[in-house]
Amino acid sequence: MIGFKYITLAINNRVGVITLNRPEKRNALSSELISELKTAFERYENDSQVNAIVLKANGPSFCAGADIADLQKLQNYSFEENLTDSNHLKELFLTIYTLKKVVIAQVQGHALAGGCGLVTVCDFAFSVPDAQFGFPEVRIGFIPAIVMIFLLRKVGEAKAKHLLISGNTFSAEQARETGLVYEIVGTDTLESHVMDFAKKLIENNSSQAMMLTKQMLTKLQAMSLLESLSVAADMNARARETEDFKRGIRSFLNKERPLW
Repeated sequence: MIGFKYITLAINNRVGVITLNRPEKRNALSSELISELKTAFERYENDSQVNAIVLKANGPSFCAGADIADLQKLQNYSFEENLTDSNHLKELFLTIYTLKKVVIAQVQGHALAGGCGLVTVCDFAFSVPDAQFGFPEVRIGFIPAIVMIFLLRKVGEAKAKHLLISGNTFSAEQARETGLVYEIVGTDTLESHVMDFAKKLIENNSSQAMMLTKQMLTKLQAMSLLESLSVAADMNARARETEDFKRGIRSFLNKERPLW
């Protein structure tokens, strides 16, 4: 696939791979890179040949957050320009968080500020042991406003408050204990481990069932108990109409393993 300047795309056995490719800038989130990521995720969401997505990066850093050049420009922006820029990042995070397909972060280096935000909105994150994470925005008089919404959902208020207000960097092990990272993997085996994990999801699970489950998890936290149960009943009924469910039931009754 062509047409991108700051990322690369590849498909490996139904796993779509998006690679941040600005190693000389520590894969900082420029406006152009954010646009490319939005386009790439939307492309893979609509690609029938892709059942799961891995987000990774080239170079020693996963993502250092906002691009310094962009930060310098912000000082002269009007409120309307700043709001447009903020919405640009919001749309990327929302796209990843609500994407129909599972998104896995492969963190081979430091993930800070907006980079840590990228990890937060992915469904799973695998990290090398020496990666550092953090939301240092408060240390430059800024606030991690957009990622806060997603971090609250992922780790809860007490943990989010500590991470966001302290501004401290924290280790991969602390990220795992907090719930931000799913698993810590050795540097030499990270690539193969993440790909094996993605392939097992694809081979063992119905893509339609995973999609519906993710959609429900995204919606339920903002609902009351009765609203949640109503949505759950509706989704339960919808799931029964899918071809994957019918195939899965046939395989179960015939004591066969379904081929997804």
